[in-house]
Amino acid sequence: MRQSLRSAFDIKIKDKDIRILNDYEIFKDKKLLDKLRTEIVEDLIDNEMPNDISLNEWINNEIDKKLEGYDLSNLERSHLFNLIDNEISGYGPLTELLNSKNVTEIMVNSPNEIYIEIDGVLVKDESVSFINDEHIIRTVQRLIQPLGRTIDASNPMVDSRLLDGSRINAVIPPLSTKGPVVTIRKFKESMNNIDELIRIGTLTPYMARFLDAAVRGKCNMIVCGGTGSGKTTLLNILSGFISDNERIITIEDAAELKLKQNHVISLETKSFNYSKDKEITIRDLVINSLRMRPDRIIVGEVRGKEAFDMLQAMNTGHDGSLTTMHANGAQDALNRLETMVLMGGVEIPIKAIREYIVSAIDLVINIERMSDGKRKITSISELEGFNNGEIKLKEIFAFKQKGLTLKGEVDGEFIQYKTLPEVYKKIKARGITDIDDIFNINE
Repeated sequence: MRQSLRSAFDIKIKDKDIRILNDYEIFKDKKLLDKLRTEIVEDLIDNEMPNDISLNEWINNEIDKKLEGYDLSNLERSHLFNLIDNEISGYGPLTELLNSKNVTEIMVNSPNEIYIEIDGVLVKDESVSFINDEHIIRTVQRLIQPLGRTIDASNPMVDSRLLDGSRINAVIPPLSTKGPVVTIRKFKESMNNIDELIRIGTLTPYMARFLDAAVRGKCNMIVCGGTGSGKTTLLNILSGFISDNERIITIEDAAELKLKQNHVISLETKSFNYSKDKEITIRDLVINSLRMRPDRIIVGEVRGKEAFDMLQAMNTGHDGSLTTMHANGAQDALNRLETMVLMGGVEIPIKAIREYIVSAIDLVINIERMSDGKRKITSISELEGFNNGEIKLKEIFAFKQKGLTLKGEVDGEFIQYKTLPEVYKKIKARGITDIDDIFNINE
């Protein structure tokens, strides 16, 4: 029995720690590397692989044939072998980036334009490249094939969750005019508790204790921020404060939340595709979740017509619901929430919508990625009625930036406002008094 190399592409990544060195450091002639890699990959991709030889030996034999006449050092040859091995046993040029614990995001803009995020900082990775656009599409297809997804001209966009929890978004022509564009946001297992956020300076211990009490006290919360600010990570950590004896229903486009409780039901949307399957939206799932007897509803991100249904849930006995939203601050989040409710076709005055929001939402938490790449919770605010018809927000905690250090790091301080928040009453009504010292309450 014989096996083609294309079949071998389905082999899962092996447990290994191969460091592929910078192409420019290893090969004096970068064009030669591209030529050799292209020839070997394209020639081998449809060749048959005998089953009486190991994969490594077979690759070496095929490379030997191609390298006749070229004077390559052992280091150059080893580097070339690793590139080909990653094509077969891994995910091509992305293999090492996907395996790296330091890389949090991967952005492929073109075969020779790959950006990565390390510690919140975006850099261009000169050590990684694809052969051509087809090579990018082939790699994406290998990543999404285990998920039962495909990408081609008739289905040119995919947004899905990889097996390790990472999120992949890929767009190819005709939707993308410059060729395939791929974005992978990696799932970071290490960032799974509030202590880790305290350690890296995202918030203070007092802020952490307050949020813990607010979740246990069944406050309804919105986590807002920009793209890549850490909203989902924070939502996941906050969800960890929920009691293990509650029935939790999570609703997401792609399941990224990793809750540890015993009674968790995860719902995921279903996108429209060209086979005419019915689309199931966030709104559909929110409405359906109300019939599933939830104690808590967690919506990964609210961004449209489902906003009104989410508010309805919060206003009809489903306290302690959590969600995230793209917004540039707490006030912007509330403004966007109003717009989303109107998008749902709800024909009620804006004043009534605002009253509905105030009665539903307890806290808005804003998280930002600062200029130095670090994440900070810049405000924890409660809704405090109205001021001239506008929803009034009152900050409980905040981060105030003073400037930048000589090293370019953000210089600032966390502030706790002295006034006892109104939401404290709701928390205390649940029998939670372990944050009294934060607000200097003497029993």
